[in-house]
Amino acid sequence: MKHRSQSETRRVPLNKRAVKILRTHLDTYPCGPDGHLFVSRTGKAGKPLSPPYTSLVSVETIGRAWSRARITALSPEQVDSVLARRPYDLRHARLTWWLNAGVPPTQVAKWAGHSVRVLLDVYAGCVDGGEKQALSLLSRD
Repeated sequence: MKHRSQSETRRVPLNKRAVKILRTHLDTYPCGPDGHLFVSRTGKAGKPLSPPYTSLVSVETIGRAWSRARITALSPEQVDSVLARRPYDLRHARLTWWLNAGVPPTQVAKWAGHSVRVLLDVYAGCVDGGEKQALSLLSRD
């Protein structure tokens, strides 16, 4: 995590389906000795490497896999849009979803590894439908 020590961790919720996918991946492809989840098992020209796998998967490889996944998972109109253009966009989508679901910003910030100020600076404009909910809360007497 950027701006944090190597040993620092944080808990982040995952749904059961994502946990199952992650566990299947870990059963098939154990982490590298440094704890990285995605490590390269091939070298130059696709030549297989021997364990321990210490090289991280390249940004180019991730980009190619992501492009293929978008084409498979999204409609042609969505592929032509900015939707999930980069893997990092999934992080933004998840944080926005949590905020729109009503999870308190303090909790979302903790899960995201942000301060509340940074979270709100980036995501305040993404929260949808908040006015109706806020007015409903104020009308309770």
